[in-house]
Amino acid sequence: MTKGHDAVPVEARERVRRYLEAVVEARSAPVHTTVAFNALYFGYDLGGDGYGASPLCLDDFPVITFGECAPVLPVGAMVCVATGSEPLYAEIVYREGAHPEAAVEGGVEVPAWVSGAPAGAEGPGRPGDGTAPWRRELLVPDLHAFGPALSLSSAQLHRLRTRRRWLNEDGHVVVDVRYPSPEAARRDDLTAYADHLLTTARQQLLSPFVPVSLAALVGSTHDEDLRTGLLGLLDTVRGVLNSSASLRTWGDYAMTRTSLAECWRDTGPLGGDDLTSLASAVERVAIPPKRRHGLTKPVTVYTAVGPRLRGFPGATQLLRGVAYAAAVCRANLALADVVQGESDQGLFENGSRVTLDDAFESGGVWRSHHPGAGEPPGDPLAAAGRGWTSTLPAPSEPEPEPETDRDPVDRPLADDASLGTGDLLRSDEREIVWRAPLRLAHLIDGWFPLHPYVVEELRGSHGAWPVLQLELDHRGTELKESEAVQKATVELGDETGRLTGIDWPGDFFPGLVLELRRHYGSPMIRLATLRLQEPVRVGDRETGHCYDPRVLIREDTPGSDRHGDTAVGLGPRELVVRTVRRCGLLTLDGHALLDRAALPSAAYGFQPTRAQTAALESAVEELLTERFLASALGSRDAWGQPHFPPCEGQPTIPLVGYCPTHPRVIRPWGGAEPADDVLRDVQFVPGHLRRLRPGCSPSDMQRVAFREHCRRLGKADGWELPHGYTFVTEHTRGH
Repeated sequence: MTKGHDAVPVEARERVRRYLEAVVEARSAPVHTTVAFNALYFGYDLGGDGYGASPLCLDDFPVITFGECAPVLPVGAMVCVATGSEPLYAEIVYREGAHPEAAVEGGVEVPAWVSGAPAGAEGPGRPGDGTAPWRRELLVPDLHAFGPALSLSSAQLHRLRTRRRWLNEDGHVVVDVRYPSPEAARRDDLTAYADHLLTTARQQLLSPFVPVSLAALVGSTHDEDLRTGLLGLLDTVRGVLNSSASLRTWGDYAMTRTSLAECWRDTGPLGGDDLTSLASAVERVAIPPKRRHGLTKPVTVYTAVGPRLRGFPGATQLLRGVAYAAAVCRANLALADVVQGESDQGLFENGSRVTLDDAFESGGVWRSHHPGAGEPPGDPLAAAGRGWTSTLPAPSEPEPEPETDRDPVDRPLADDASLGTGDLLRSDEREIVWRAPLRLAHLIDGWFPLHPYVVEELRGSHGAWPVLQLELDHRGTELKESEAVQKATVELGDETGRLTGIDWPGDFFPGLVLELRRHYGSPMIRLATLRLQEPVRVGDRETGHCYDPRVLIREDTPGSDRHGDTAVGLGPRELVVRTVRRCGLLTLDGHALLDRAALPSAAYGFQPTRAQTAALESAVEELLTERFLASALGSRDAWGQPHFPPCEGQPTIPLVGYCPTHPRVIRPWGGAEPADDVLRDVQFVPGHLRRLRPGCSPSDMQRVAFREHCRRLGKADGWELPHGYTFVTEHTRGH
């Protein structure tokens, strides 16, 4: 299954199909491909307990708060919804764009530029700066996915919806999602979920308690091997859902044909009559009224499915919870069936052309244009984003090829201009609040940059060189009185400004996230660190405070501290680690990858002697053996520039990588795959848990074997067997 749907034998596909059909029938919401993968991989109980008996660790789930900023949370993500009392554990089963201009309840028309607009767009033809785009999204959590023991009662959920502090009135979560790059915002659902599992949810993906860990399935723990195997599994699941005769799919969402037929037979709100009315309205909405004299101009109307459904009488109660996802998918399927069955590639007999324009915003945006005969035909169900492109100026020359996320590996520190730019959290008439990571230069020279809004306010109210009081709050740590309250000088330039003369506390480090708060007109700035729920170890540093992994991996290196930044006097091991972290490709979650052939010259700044090169190579081998560094494969283009992941058609090259939070482990199976003609009837069985009979206990040998199994999966923190289980070591069966 890790090689994709076409590589799976027919018998295995049938077993998976029968189970997934039962999952789709048992769940109230349409089942996305990623949710179906969760059911297979983590074990979804069809008897009503859901994931209640699965190996998922609830404490590892990312926390989301209604109305605030959130990380990228694709469909399938397991989350904890923050509340004022008990946390809500849920699985995200549906998501859509929640642009304010497209979410007017009962509205029909959507502004053209919203349909198909990229994340971060600020208005018609204005895509934004593109550095770290954000987008408002509506997430539909399944609050009963973890069984009755972890679900709130109907009365409790009603109180939460009524207060609208943790959930909205429909039981959904609206958040502002900040994407690390424009490329990340454009990724499809399956790729985004693979990224989520390999970064944020890596612990649950490689859990030793799952039936078969992905690391055992692919025979490796290297990121690219895991990614390839994970995408193969997702492709298998999607292929099985699409091939089922009893299911229908809208995009990656699957529903039973039985439930669709029941909806069409229903004469109540959002039933067959309302779906017919919706399809008719979308078909006719662009037809202008008949005029006795003159010609009518072309008319284009964009209809958002989600807000349109809310306009039907009696629909409010039927759009709460996961029922909203089901209603939106049914409506889109109804529109697609009408377009495919009653039009010629979207062109109807009345002269209107109806096409899907945006599959994500507000449950889907459909474009109605009249007259449509003059437009070129095409697939009417391929989201074209014509609304957004219609607001862009006509290009005077061919547009350049879109950039990809295959960045050069050997990228120096000076090119990381996007590090530590900070985020504005709030700005009103009273105060401004922003966050930014501490940099190595700030520690060495005792300064910190100010937000441009603060610079503007200080320039107008305090003159050119004000002196402000700086109050430091290092959460969970007692500071000296001289550190907690300081006098700092503000240096104001033409457009920038900074605080100088700061005595940073001794345990502050590069990458530490600081939250600054400035009341307008006050002679004081408050600066505070942010606590993590649990302390984490990042490389050689252990911290209980929030940090920026990109800054930390670049600047908290051997030879760098508040007293200076130099590689002089470092041994070969420290020099290798410093070079990889400083010169390697910097990923968003704190990894660095470097062309191994370029390591010696990058370390010394010149071509080293044979002895120096040999010493570095020996240090690299030691660090790889100890799994402090990891090996990977990249490629080199025609200009000699290395890339990662490797580009198709380019020669591969070895890379050496640094991953501070996820130690690398050896291949579980140790070597190459067996030849088919030798072991065709032999089945490899990875290590797994098995329930014991009452009164029995595992042997000491099996306890040790399970700890070794955890170590190979990267769980080198002494995992113990759960009560009532033993561990079956990996073996073969057959002959």
